[in-house]
Amino acid sequence: MIDLYYWTTPNGHKITIFMEETGLPYTLHPINIGKGDQFQPEFLRISPNNKIPAIVDREPRDGGAPLSLFESGAILHYLAEKTGQLLSTDFRRCWETLQWVHWQMGNLGPMAGQNHHFVHYAPEELPYAIDRYVKETNRLYAVLNKRLCDREYIAGEYSIADIAAYPWVIPQRQRQNIDDFPHLKRWKETIAARPAVKRAYEIAKRINPSSASPTRNFTEKEKKVLFGQTAAVVK
Repeated sequence: MIDLYYWTTPNGHKITIFMEETGLPYTLHPINIGKGDQFQPEFLRISPNNKIPAIVDREPRDGGAPLSLFESGAILHYLAEKTGQLLSTDFRRCWETLQWVHWQMGNLGPMAGQNHHFVHYAPEELPYAIDRYVKETNRLYAVLNKRLCDREYIAGEYSIADIAAYPWVIPQRQRQNIDDFPHLKRWKETIAARPAVKRAYEIAKRINPSSASPTRNFTEKEKKVLFGQTAAVVK
């Protein structure tokens, strides 16, 4: 029913976790971003921003032609509505969940991503940039830790808010001490123990064995593909 275009990144993990949690049938199409698969014309027709993940729903709810979607937050929202799972139908609980999905998309993901870039991938050490994004990641960990101090999951019950945030909490890559955030640590361990989450990360290891290492860095060739693009790639 669903074609999933995927690579072994935090945003990619979000969708395999959702699929494994719900049992929604899907076909996995690896897009090796280190080799430049994301710039192939057939993928750009699905994901014009040349980013994974993306999906094609062969059986959309309106009964029309196949529907393609990019952006992991939009995909999670769409699939939750399609399946009726992991997003409450209660009006207030639904929007409580969605605001935290958007928090991850607009805050935790981008800030942690810049943290990764300047700590691990930049060709030269830039202390200001490293300090800026490590501190902002620290602040966001604190926001999530506070949110979780009186509830098991971000929106009370396990939802797409947890699935969105979980793959981006990677203390060992982000110069964070998880012990400073006990509620966040408990939440992360709880989600890591879920069978569907374990299956999702096993899929990642099969597709890209190096993804099992949390400290793995890209090669210089991969960095050129990932970080050296300009408007010239948009055709």
